This record gives sequence, structure tokens and C-alpha cells, in this order.
Amino acid sequence: MSIGDDGGYGDDGGYGDGRGSGTGQTRTRLPDGETDPYAAPRRARAGLSSRNLITVVGVVVLLLAAIAFANRGGSGNSETDTGSTGSSQDQAAAQPTAPTGTKPVGGKTGGIPSGFPQTEQGAQSAAANYAVALGSSPMFNRDQRHQILSTVMAPSAAGTFQTKLDALYSPQFFKNAGLKPDGTPPAGMTFVFRTIPVGTKTTAFSASKATVEVWCTGLLGMAGEGSTKPVTTNWVTFTVNLAWAGNDWKTLSYAQKNGPAPVSGDVPASGAKEIAGAVAGYGGFTYAR
Repeated sequence: MSIGDDGGYGDDGGYGDGRGSGTGQTRTRLPDGETDPYAAPRRARAGLSSRNLITVVGVVVLLLAAIAFANRGGSGNSETDTGSTGSSQDQAAAQPTAPTGTKPVGGKTGGIPSGFPQTEQGAQSAAANYAVALGSSPMFNRDQRHQILSTVMAPSAAGTFQTKLDALYSPQFFKNAGLKPDGTPPAGMTFVFRTIPVGTKTTAFSASKATVEVWCTGLLGMAGEGSTKPVTTNWVTFTVNLAWAGNDWKTLSYAQKNGPAPVSGDVPASGAKEIAGAVAGYGGFTYAR
């Protein structure tokens, strides 16, 4: 490599008085951190200042993002709470609503996912999908309700629940929901009742029985011009008791309670036509742990 190619040095060897040129001259490289009192300042490489500026700006942006994230998470973002030094299994255990990577089931019965594995994850997946079915608008139709119950309920419990729900879904109940006595929406209206699981938690488990809580948000109301019961969001937690029957998890009983509910955001409400179009145009999911 020629002298002029030596990084950080000019053609005169880094000296401003030309002492580095000519034959027989001795040139001395000083250790890092030391300077030659006779040397002229090194010439900056082209583009160095701009690259340094970009780097500084990038670091500042990342730092601000990290601070914002830490402030949002509160004390839960400490190394002790997140388990940053632990294994991925430990971190998953500390975050009950985190996905495990288990694929959804492939089978369906009456349009409802079925064939869940006889595991804790399988029980949670079954509970989540059954909560969606039990919290859906087809429950307001007698025949569809019976089909849902025969699919998600254990044979020993299906008959009892069918009788109770048939009594609950009465003409007066439909009227309170803004529906016609037969459970259908008025002309020009779209009835919206959809449940969306946010997370699941097992509170008891064995090879034959399981109890799973399913935290859900949902949509409920009537979409249409002049609706007196506009579509609103709600937050509920289903407690689903399951039994292993017929090579699948089935529901023995279920109950629901309100919450936990977060603070409402500031997103402006959409019009009735847009809500009705979204409900008709966006399908649901098969939920898996």
C-alpha cells in the first residue's frame, strides 16, 4: 500500500510542511490517542460529518422510542419482571395471553372448529372458539342455536342448556334487543352480535376436565339509519367448564361477567352504514392458543 493510501494520512505523510516527502525520511506512527505537535490536523474523510449526523439522529430516535415504550409499560418492563435473562419458555409462562405458536385445528363441525387436542392448550383453544359461537348472532335463531349447542356442549349438558336458552330467547327478550318477535332485525337494520377473544387462562386442568377463562371484547347493537340501539363495544370474561368427551373438549357449563374493561379510546364512531358493511365484509377467526 502506498503512503498516500494509509488511512488518515495525506500525500505528505500527514505533515503540513512537506517533511514526509523525499527519500530516506523516517516516518513515525504515533500510538492511538497521541498527537504529533508538528502535524497539521488530519483531513476529514468525505461524507464523514453527514454519516455522523445520521448516526446521532438515529440513536436519538431509538432512545426516544425506548423511553416511550418503557414509560408505557411502567415497572413491568424491568429486567426482573420480563425475565430477560430467562429462557423463552419462562417468558411465555410470564405472559398468559402470549401466543404459543400452536396451529389452529383443521376440522369443523357445523361451522365451529372441533378436534382439539387433549392438552391444556387444546382446552384453551376450545374455550375461545366456543365463546365465539355462544356469543354470536346465530344464537338468536332457534334452529341455529340448537345446532351450536349440540356442537359445543357435552351430551350430558346439551339438553338442559337448550331448554334454558329457549326460555331466555323469548319475544320480550328480542324486543328489548330491538328485534322483531321472531328474533329477526327490522327492515333496513343489521343486528350485530360478535365476540372476539383477547386472551385465555386455565384455572383448573386434568386429562378429563378443564376450567378456562376467556377474556373477550365484543360488538352488540343494531346498525341502521334511525337505530335506537346503536352498536357498542363491551368487555366480558367467560368462564367455560369443559369435559373430554367423544375425543374432543366439550362444554359442561359456562357463565360470564363484565370486564375487565380498558379506558375507551378517542377514535371517532363510524356511521351505521359503515359498521353494517364491516360486519358483513369481515369474517371471524379460528382461535388457537
